[in-house]
Amino acid sequence: MHHEDTTGSTRAKGSVRTLRRQELPLLRDHLLRLDRASRHDRFHGFMDDRFIERYARKCADDGTVIIAYLEDGVVRGAAELHPPEQSPDSQPEIAFSVEASVRRCGVGSILFRKLIADARAKGYRSLRITTGAQNDAMRALAHKFGAHLAFRHGESTGTIDLTRQGQPASALPAIASAIDAANAIAGFNRAYWGMLLRMYGWGRAA
Repeated sequence: MHHEDTTGSTRAKGSVRTLRRQELPLLRDHLLRLDRASRHDRFHGFMDDRFIERYARKCADDGTVIIAYLEDGVVRGAAELHPPEQSPDSQPEIAFSVEASVRRCGVGSILFRKLIADARAKGYRSLRITTGAQNDAMRALAHKFGAHLAFRHGESTGTIDLTRQGQPASALPAIASAIDAANAIAGFNRAYWGMLLRMYGWGRAA
């Protein structure tokens, strides 16, 4: 569905809407514009242009929902909602990227809020988020929306319980135990490296 609304922010002046499938090249161009540090944070490592081009094509084909923040028709920030079928534990996963030119303008919060609304509309009960351990802005944003993150090997991963989003973040349960945290990270790593292999043609096609 094609949806558009204003951001409601006094700082961010663009619009937020869900991209159509044929508009996915706008996501590719946005990801290619990310500076080296931002690209590292988004993909948990520096990925070359060829990987990003393949990644954007895959998003167009696997049912990923892209909620974009646009200024003058150009995507400057994106929230990705990956379907549970892409995850080994059938949990939908989310990811965010914001270009340096629109940071500290509330764009991340705007995208996060819209993504959660879309996820609830799809009937999802929880979301997984994974980010680099050094990505302080994303970790703070995730915590603001109720994610409790566990840290391991330079990454942090956690779950947002959509059934309890009305409560303050401090009232939400953390990942129950170290075993749960390890299982969550292991599940992400299997999915992530599987995606890398498919991107470079070394594994089974998605």
